[in-house]
Amino acid sequence: MKIMLINGPNLNLLGQREVDIYGSKTLNEIENNLKNIANQENAELICFQSNSEGEMIDQVHDALDLDVQFILINPAAYTHTSIALRDAFLSTSIPFMKYI
Repeated sequence: MKIMLINGPNLNLLGQREVDIYGSKTLNEIENNLKNIANQENAELICFQSNSEGEMIDQVHDALDLDVQFILINPAAYTHTSIALRDAFLSTSIPFMKYI
C-alpha cells in the first residue's frame, strides 16, 4: 500500500515554534517515525510539506500518477478556508483523512 502524508503551512517549524503547545519533535522526526511504522506494515509512506496551497493541491493531483491508495493530511491553516484543496480531493476520489 502506498500512503501520502501532506502537511500544510508552518508545520515545517515544528520543534521550534511554540514548543509549549506543539512539542519539541520536528516534522522530520515525526515523518521518520511514521515511515518506520509504515515499513513494518509493508506500506510506503510519501511525505510532503508546503506552505503553499497550490503546491498542496498539485501534490494531491500527483498522487494519482504515483498510485497512492490513501492520503493523510494536516492542512493546518487551510483546515477551514481552502475550498480549492477540498475540490482537489473530490476530483481524485482517493480516500483521505484529515488530522490536526
